[in-house]
Amino acid sequence: MDEFSFINSIKQSYYRQPTLIKGIGDDGAVIRQISKDIVMAVDTFVEDVHFSRKTVPLHSIGYRALAANISDLAAMAATPAFFLVSIVIPPSWSEDEILTIFEGMKEHASLYQMDLIGGDTVSGKELSISITVIGYTNKRQTSWRSHASEGDIVFVTGTLGDAQAGFHMLMNDGNYKSKAYFIKRHQRPSPRINVARELGKLPRVALNDVSDGIANEAAEIAEASNVNIILYEDRIPVSADFEQFPKDLQEQWKYFGGEDFELLGTVSEENWDIVEDIAQKTNVNITKIGYVKRPSKGAGLVYLQHNNGKILLSKDEYTHFK
Repeated sequence: MDEFSFINSIKQSYYRQPTLIKGIGDDGAVIRQISKDIVMAVDTFVEDVHFSRKTVPLHSIGYRALAANISDLAAMAATPAFFLVSIVIPPSWSEDEILTIFEGMKEHASLYQMDLIGGDTVSGKELSISITVIGYTNKRQTSWRSHASEGDIVFVTGTLGDAQAGFHMLMNDGNYKSKAYFIKRHQRPSPRINVARELGKLPRVALNDVSDGIANEAAEIAEASNVNIILYEDRIPVSADFEQFPKDLQEQWKYFGGEDFELLGTVSEENWDIVEDIAQKTNVNITKIGYVKRPSKGAGLVYLQHNNGKILLSKDEYTHFK
């Protein structure tokens, strides 16, 4: 299949977003929007670095790749609208396999009425997928990492370490509890868009998506806000069957495991009751896991409150299941 035939094969038969003036079929897409702020994010996924056919079905490769980008929009309290895909295709991948990956993206996009509006295709030595997403926020309602302040409550949605646990199960044979659940959390994650939309209505909220583990995400908020963050060791939420794994793996996955795509955030104590209402409204658990402290010196640090003392939680970036 030549490039133009391939483009026609993935082109949508109709578009959902009313702000789209021109989609695929010209040198560029045209969006007309004057009442909202536009939020954009991009991620690149390389075979055997960010995903593998050994652990993720083809359809889920596309689903999961778009999920990572949608989660970036959630961290900005933005509503997804459009996406563009540039893909490098090696000779070892067939046309049907690539189309299956796109079907996975389209399935996930349909959950948010997102439109595919462009991209590029080239030949190369290894499969690489670069996705750009575009979303909207109401003016002055974008969440920033720099919004954390002294005395804020630190919270997280859902449970942590699940995606890494699912990957572990796929790579290591064993008789595991809740195997289907953990593997799904790895292969088909669910970005917290609905929660983010509601959190974005708060007067002030800092958000970050848990793509690289909460140690890293909390540090990014702390650095941007010039504060320190203290996390309670005994309040980090995990799934019921998480305890089946060795203690050292539990600790690694909770703090440094990536691609759970939950939301880590801070909010003023006076607005915590609103956050609890949002949890009930969206049917998503939101757990209070720490607090923000203005340091006398040495800002941008994350501490783990352990028994009666605190230990520094190092910023150990996650390496995407490499």
